[in-house]
Amino acid sequence: MKPTENYNITSVNCALMFTIKDHLEIRDGHLIISGVDTISLAEEFGTPLYVTNESRVIENFSAYRKAFPDSDIYYAAKANGSFAILRMLAREGAGADVFSFGELYMALLAGIPREKILFNGNSKTDFELQKAVDLGIKVSVDSLDELHTLSNLAKTAGKKIEIAFRVNPDVSPKTHPKISTGLRSSKFGIPSEEVVSAYREASRLPGIMPSGIHCHIGSQILETSSFTEAAYKMMDLVQKLTDIGIDLKFVDMGSGLGIPYKKDEGPVPTPKDHANAIVPVFKEKTKALGISPKLILEPGRFIVADTTILLTRVNTVKKAAKNFVGVDAGFNLLVRPTMYDSYHYALVANKASLPPEETYTVAGPICETGDIFAKDRMLPRVEKGDIIALLDAGAYGFSMSSQYNGRPRCAEVLVKDGKADIIRMREDVQDLMGRQLLPARLM
Repeated sequence: MKPTENYNITSVNCALMFTIKDHLEIRDGHLIISGVDTISLAEEFGTPLYVTNESRVIENFSAYRKAFPDSDIYYAAKANGSFAILRMLAREGAGADVFSFGELYMALLAGIPREKILFNGNSKTDFELQKAVDLGIKVSVDSLDELHTLSNLAKTAGKKIEIAFRVNPDVSPKTHPKISTGLRSSKFGIPSEEVVSAYREASRLPGIMPSGIHCHIGSQILETSSFTEAAYKMMDLVQKLTDIGIDLKFVDMGSGLGIPYKKDEGPVPTPKDHANAIVPVFKEKTKALGISPKLILEPGRFIVADTTILLTRVNTVKKAAKNFVGVDAGFNLLVRPTMYDSYHYALVANKASLPPEETYTVAGPICETGDIFAKDRMLPRVEKGDIIALLDAGAYGFSMSSQYNGRPRCAEVLVKDGKADIIRMREDVQDLMGRQLLPARLM
């Protein structure tokens, strides 16, 4: 690989600068994010460290809003539940797709209106359903069992709850099987051939107001034909439901649009491409039926993935079967490479303008063979104390983190226009005790 293969080279004030994407730069040999030197961040806040570019979050959300101007954009909170991110998206007018009472609580606290929240999930507890009833939150119902539980709770409370059924449309997008959620074999949703009868039953139950229909076919999708296929299947169901008198207020098509984790993947779909794949189908069918439901999208990964980097310090370099670079972050902080064999671009942040010299495998400190971030990557000569930056870590990074191996979780920093603010304090060993208690007999 040539040292400039992935970069657009320019000259600024006679200093060497490389441009990576739109919000990352290499200046005077250091990786820069939103005008802030990552090496300075590592020194000030310690490592490991998540760093998020606030402006990039807003830019990505705005791209979706521009592509779907007549639709509501519900941020998929599971992608990154940082309160600061939820707050900035709330201020931009986002709704939220939530998958637990915890996510619902955070979304409301951040200022997202309850009427722009959809409570999703295939196995909600009675407590969570009760909270949806109490707070007046729309529920995406995943089973008839759940429907009857929700009806009983709403009836007891003397309320009516708006629902959609989550449809399993039997669409197979080209993505990792663990994040393909629209397959017939998936645990999510009602089989499409059973949906009409489910709505008939729902319309007869007390406390239930069928008002929408919902699907989500997967994540990290880099081709749009699956979105179009799902749109046709969903709109066929919309016609059948309209024919039996169901007045749909919204059609939620989920999202799943991916990002280019590998810099050489070539052109990938944009939110505009996503819109072109489904909006014409939606408009044609709703016009023919004489109905006007709201179209809802649920992007998560696209909004936050490329906004964030994970900085991790090199503890040791070891020549064995491979050249191993041992760093201070493990899969307890970024599990995607271990769980999905996913790719994250790696740079030596303090030597970012130097050409690659050797092939290295970047490994974490967790007592698991699979604790590998980057396999066989060409990097500049790596030494103890260097800072490795793992790019595109904003989606399913901290949100899937743990304290495995007794490792406290790291801090998070938000940067904008050369300024950095800490948005999550670093845990310490006292946090490992959490809410644990010791029985008297063990005192």
